[in-house]
Amino acid sequence: MNQTINVDQLNSALTSLRTLRSSVSHVFETLSNGLRADHGEDGKDKFLVELQELLSNVNINLRDLEQTVNGLPIPTAPFNLGNTTFLSQETTQDRQALYTQLVNSYKWTDKIHEYSSFAHTLLSQNSLKRSYINSGSTKRRGKLQSNHNVAPLQVDNVINNIDRSYNDMKITISRPFASNAVVQINLSHVLKAVVAFKSLLMEWVMVKGYGETLDLWTESRHHVFRKVTENAHAAMLHFYSPTLPELAVRSFMTWLHSYVNLFSEPCKRCGCHLHHTSMLPPAWRDFRTLEPFHDECKQ
Repeated sequence: MNQTINVDQLNSALTSLRTLRSSVSHVFETLSNGLRADHGEDGKDKFLVELQELLSNVNINLRDLEQTVNGLPIPTAPFNLGNTTFLSQETTQDRQALYTQLVNSYKWTDKIHEYSSFAHTLLSQNSLKRSYINSGSTKRRGKLQSNHNVAPLQVDNVINNIDRSYNDMKITISRPFASNAVVQINLSHVLKAVVAFKSLLMEWVMVKGYGETLDLWTESRHHVFRKVTENAHAAMLHFYSPTLPELAVRSFMTWLHSYVNLFSEPCKRCGCHLHHTSMLPPAWRDFRTLEPFHDECKQ
């Protein structure tokens, strides 16, 4: 409890110090600017009155800082800085900045720890795990079936069932690379996509305009379809599930089908068809609701 109080008091003292420095900087800024046009005919008198008010604020902030500092507890023993205490005795010019570098490294590591905690919280909310292993489970599991060696006929059946579910999305299957399927998707007259499979697991996706030549490696010449390709890779990773591959493929195809209104439905956040800065239509689709958003509006 005492440590919490000391930290709060120290933060209050630092805040008072920043306020004092800001008010002093304002005084010097006013002095450097001198008389301004808005002072009018009685510019000298108004300038002196303004300067007097600023100096009064400095005086008030100084008193607040003194009161806050006087309330800080006096340390009973010197702070233990470890080996960093010897840095002040360093005479080499190149090594005198080591302490600042150490402080910056500490701040960087602290931020890494904070951001990794946030990332762990967000990733743990995803129910589709990318690993077979659950460290919190103590039950003996049966051997899971691998989905990297599924028969091509089973892959065709899954994709054909998805194809029959949509009237405005045509899915065709080819196998230019041995037994692994390459799926071409024609979504109405809006876009075309190609998805490379490793058995039942999606490995690559490329989205292009309806009039463009479709292949796996060349990006679209249109910015909007390059943005859709980026979002499709994010969706492919989001729906990835080695234990439920059919559900992953069906979920991804459902998400991709939501782009049928790419150029007709406005953003759910700002209500505009084109964003005022990027001048792009809503190229992002929510993974759960499939609602359209601009990249700038999805946060």
